[in-house]
Amino acid sequence: MQMATAKKKKILVTGGLGLIGHNVINELQKTRKNDVQAVDAFTTYGTLPHEELEYLFAERLKAIDTETQIFKEDICTPDINEIFAQFKPDVVIHLASFPNEASVKANPVEAARTMCVGTANLLDCCTRHKTSKFVYISSSMVYGDFDEASEETAINPSGQYSIWKIAGEELVKEYSRATGQSYVIIRPTAVYGPLDVSSRVIGTFFKRAMADETLYVNGKDETLDFTYAKDTATGIALASIAQDVTGTYNISRGKKEKILDVANAIVKLVGKGTVKVRAKKTNMPSRGTLDCTSAMMAFKFNPKIDIEKGLKNYYDWVKDSIYWTKKTV
Repeated sequence: MQMATAKKKKILVTGGLGLIGHNVINELQKTRKNDVQAVDAFTTYGTLPHEELEYLFAERLKAIDTETQIFKEDICTPDINEIFAQFKPDVVIHLASFPNEASVKANPVEAARTMCVGTANLLDCCTRHKTSKFVYISSSMVYGDFDEASEETAINPSGQYSIWKIAGEELVKEYSRATGQSYVIIRPTAVYGPLDVSSRVIGTFFKRAMADETLYVNGKDETLDFTYAKDTATGIALASIAQDVTGTYNISRGKKEKILDVANAIVKLVGKGTVKVRAKKTNMPSRGTLDCTSAMMAFKFNPKIDIEKGLKNYYDWVKDSIYWTKKTV
């Protein structure tokens, strides 16, 4: 008697060529039990260098199984509906977004369009094509200032980026109430790792250290719960395929680190560069540790890479990168 085989789960990832996105695809492909396709607008957000992004997109593509089809598409356009009609995803993992407050401030109207109109367009497509689960990637920035935050901590947005992330969360919940569609909201924090853009804090530190320049730390006591990209991606993948998991979950390493200590560790690792402390930026919230107990219990989230290993992995990549070797020598 021939045993029936389980049907592959069809999963559509938006922002599939981002730092987190390409790692999520990689995690979903590992078991061959998922049929994964992705959408990415290949955008610079009006702030990132074209040359750097072209290099990163090409490298990230190499890490993705060739069976995954990547659609170059803006999530705000009606053409997204055609992708849904052809693929008919069971799950949508929505990562497409402006990446941080700086990019939103530089182009606020386009950011609002992507983060709000784009999310609404995807949710509408899910309703039309009976997608069973929507996974929305939010941010720890919704908490504002915090030393430690669980999912029960009151949200306190600081800046347009966090406001639009909260708007997305509420829109997802409203669609769920109206349609019965299952949802998961993920709040990651301070994600870093190989193939990241250089404009985030760890990328900036490495770039300056390798060029024997000054690493500026804004606030001697400021902390972040630095989370390795593959750990973040694993958590998102687990939440996406887990049965009977719904609600909001923090995803992080679960241990805050002083940014000053990280800067000093990078200087030591690289063997050059200096560290200088400046005043804290008044427009940036102070962030600490995210409590990930709920994710650990609900879908066995288990981050494995500590900051020492993560920094070494990052340096092993960046020092051998043809692109960054040219930029820092």
